[in-house]
Amino acid sequence: MKKLLLTASAVALIAGASLAPANAEYLQEHRGGTMRLLARSAAGTLDPHINYTSQGWQMYQPIYDGLVTFRKAEGMDGFTVVADLAEALPEVSNDGKTFAFKLRKGIKFSTGQEVGVKDVVASFQRIFKVSGPTSGTFYAGIVGADKCLADTKSCTLEGGVVGDEAAGTITINLTKPDAEFLYKLALPHAVTLPADTPAEDMGPVPIPSTGPYTISAFDPNKGMTVTRNPHFKQWSEDAQPDGYPDVVQYDFGLSEEAAVTAIQNGEADWMFDSLPSDRLAEVGTKYMEQLHIAPLSAWWYAPLNTRLAPFDNLKARQAVSFAIDRNTLVKLFGGKVLASPVCQILPPDFPGHVDYCPYTKDPGAKWSAPDVEKAKQLVEESGTKGQKVTVIVEDTAVSRSIGVYLQSVLTSIGYVADVKPISANIQFTYIQNTNNKVQMSVSQWYKDYPAASNFLNILFGCASFREGSDASINIAGFCNKDIDAKMQKAMDLGVTDQAAADALWSEIDKEVTDQAPAIGLFTPKRLDFVSKRVGNFKFNRQFDWMITQSWVQ
Repeated sequence: MKKLLLTASAVALIAGASLAPANAEYLQEHRGGTMRLLARSAAGTLDPHINYTSQGWQMYQPIYDGLVTFRKAEGMDGFTVVADLAEALPEVSNDGKTFAFKLRKGIKFSTGQEVGVKDVVASFQRIFKVSGPTSGTFYAGIVGADKCLADTKSCTLEGGVVGDEAAGTITINLTKPDAEFLYKLALPHAVTLPADTPAEDMGPVPIPSTGPYTISAFDPNKGMTVTRNPHFKQWSEDAQPDGYPDVVQYDFGLSEEAAVTAIQNGEADWMFDSLPSDRLAEVGTKYMEQLHIAPLSAWWYAPLNTRLAPFDNLKARQAVSFAIDRNTLVKLFGGKVLASPVCQILPPDFPGHVDYCPYTKDPGAKWSAPDVEKAKQLVEESGTKGQKVTVIVEDTAVSRSIGVYLQSVLTSIGYVADVKPISANIQFTYIQNTNNKVQMSVSQWYKDYPAASNFLNILFGCASFREGSDASINIAGFCNKDIDAKMQKAMDLGVTDQAAADALWSEIDKEVTDQAPAIGLFTPKRLDFVSKRVGNFKFNRQFDWMITQSWVQ
């Protein structure tokens, strides 16, 4: 387990690295070629209504479309919702409960079939039929959703999603106003698929798409090939711009060390996984013009299963929170340029965030140092000393090193601990399923959209927990009825007074943090290392690097 910090020169170089933008005429000269991407593993199912990973969502951007989407633009502009398959943003009426869309004409799936109203309606029904991970949260406010959640197979969303084929319109009715509903519609879980797409997880089978690219081949053990959609014609540069490479080849299986070397040698163009910490100084010194660093609204955290021993005991959960040296974790991730210690759930510079850290040597606004003696005392008081704890991590360099460190912390405060790395292709779904009886794990959460509820309600709301499901994003199994009611109040308040809602979210953030259903480890920044032949690098704050908006020379 190496804990190398970036050298001072490497820090300075990385912090200032970027590529100069080129003019429009130069851009047109770079259409074509094959871009090669690398990842330790696939991101799980290809099904966009089910996949809930940043790796999957990033790749879906030039492939699938919904009625609306986030603007394909750099920086904070990427948080703006724009019309996509719909001609314009919806007409909102009925006190914010009715959204009326007009579907664009002439857009085709990669099969050549034209997109119709029936496809949109069927896609919303399918979100529930496949028990999508956000069907009970993001889309539960649609009229008829309650019946669909109770009986997924017979879901019709009658009265909730109404299509008029002749008029080319789709009307969505909600049971009550939702200030975040357009954000939710702009996510991959709400994309439009052909109406005849089977109502089951399609797993490794590509589903026809509407964007400039389509998935033409996939092997979860080897890779994914993304090629141009022959039926695509650009209808909106903001929503779905055409792309530059003819082919994007995404290969799986190389270690992070091998991936870095491949990019250095020009054999690959980019890697999804974090760069190994022992390569950062080298890359930051020798390849600074190929590095891009950007802030993320995200956190790395360790969910603690509140329904299994020893973490069904509050003092046991708090003990681990006190014992962890977050500076060590920052070093494992690559140093202070790439990560910052965190105790709470809402990330910095995010709606509702107010600095708060109860789990430190001197509790207050910021984390300062671990309090191991306090942790040992809490373990004794909890009566859980000597119990076995297994930490489930992804089989990647950074996650493995974090897992080994957490194992040492658990051992030091009185537990019998071990760490179990499993493939990143299945780890995320594995730790969600209660049948696997996961006590503790390491995971990451990258915002779906810029709202406090997307961290607090999604990760710790009662509706996000499902027994025996691979799509139970409330990994901790945390359900506090009083806090849940307060979260609902905050979401309702956001319709009329967002500032007051954010103030309430900050209170909720503290209350959930105090209950310690998960341990905040650090907030990361994104470091992208690309090959020399990649140009026009653009980073979108919503979905990260816009892969097909870059070219390969």
